[in-house]
Amino acid sequence: MRDRLVKILANLPADYADIRYEENEKTAIVYEGKELRKIAAYSTGGGHLRVYADGGKATSSFSSLDKAAPLAAASLSAAKLAAGHRTRGLRLAAAPVLDGAFPLTPAKDPRRLSLNEKQELLAHYNEIILAEPKVTTTVCSYDEFCSRRVFVNNEGTAVEYELLIVNIAGLIVVKEGDVVQQVRFAFGGSDDYSRLFDREEDLKKQIAHACELLAAETVHAGVYPVVLDPSEAGVFVHEAFGHLSEADGLQNNPAFRDRLQLGTRLARPLLNIVDDPARLEIPGGYLIDDEGVRAVKTPLITAGVLSGRLHSRETAAEFNEPLSGNMRAVDPQYTPIVRMSNIFIEPGESTFDEMIASIDNGYYLVGAKGGQTSGDQFSFGAQWGYRIEDGRLGAMVRDINMSGELFSTLEAISMIGDDLAFSEMGGCGKGGGGPMQLNRKSGKGAPHIKIDAVTIGGRR
Repeated sequence: MRDRLVKILANLPADYADIRYEENEKTAIVYEGKELRKIAAYSTGGGHLRVYADGGKATSSFSSLDKAAPLAAASLSAAKLAAGHRTRGLRLAAAPVLDGAFPLTPAKDPRRLSLNEKQELLAHYNEIILAEPKVTTTVCSYDEFCSRRVFVNNEGTAVEYELLIVNIAGLIVVKEGDVVQQVRFAFGGSDDYSRLFDREEDLKKQIAHACELLAAETVHAGVYPVVLDPSEAGVFVHEAFGHLSEADGLQNNPAFRDRLQLGTRLARPLLNIVDDPARLEIPGGYLIDDEGVRAVKTPLITAGVLSGRLHSRETAAEFNEPLSGNMRAVDPQYTPIVRMSNIFIEPGESTFDEMIASIDNGYYLVGAKGGQTSGDQFSFGAQWGYRIEDGRLGAMVRDINMSGELFSTLEAISMIGDDLAFSEMGGCGKGGGGPMQLNRKSGKGAPHIKIDAVTIGGRR
């Protein structure tokens, strides 16, 4: 396969060209309540071409390898045509030539297990949830994704690499009287199937939290100091800040590009944020990106100062900044775009108890529950929370929404915990100027953090 792809590019008179060919295997099992709604294992395959010529670019994808050579020639013509409509030619940053294979070696490989074994494990967890009388229904899913990829370019890079992630995740829905609440759970987030075993106690804790929410108070709206648990803080750093670290989103955004100049102070010196794909045990871990660039750890904020951003070869050339190995695609029909790997806030020196003790009137928010961002504005939900009164945790609260403006919120982070933790569930959607790509291989983490002022939505 690799030699065949190399031969196709060797005969192509392009300034730069590459081919990514992949074979993907996906397994999905879903329970809704007592019903097994889906059980499927299927394979897909194909390739993607990128060709640069005279400052223009063209891309194409194919399902049959026999079509790769004629598509490469057609893409070369399209790239030259596109060049005539550009005011400034595209350039690529120089990248080291890589050659070799980069396989994964999981402690317990899910690819060696039967579909029946996976279904039985999922059914076991689903039955535990349904045993709680207050549970009205569940959504319990098994998701496995394996990709074997070959990447070659006309500069000499030729690599074979793998992606693999497995998860059990779902939703617990409880009801008492007219009150309905729900809590999410997730196990796994790496290539190691053994991380799905022995999670009964973790699951029972989530069930208990869901039942507690039925009697919880509704949060009071206002502006408060808050402590975010690692899950909620991880979503904040991923959604509110992380996407603004992806250089392809800044290319044509002069306002944010000017605001986010390297060397700009964004927060107090205690804040450090990094993106690190080398942590393979976390959902966003990988070795090689889809431009054939080795993945590296990238400091994004260092001691409160913007110190880096995430790049493709194209954006690295435009910004005159180092490569980071963050160019990725989810399937062969997609052109790679700049994506976070594992973004997280590095641990600080404060304890959780110290953070709570520092607040007279505020909230402790627990568990990510979706949200949205628009520019520098964000809004996130929390699965549940607790009142903080006179430095102590109080009653449980529900129906929580946190919103604010990114830059003022970064400046308001005043304490960072010593208890870094990562979400076991990956996932991020981004279009990048093209169709939406939902990438499982995207991780996030944080310790507990204290923010001095956040707008909390709820009853008044």
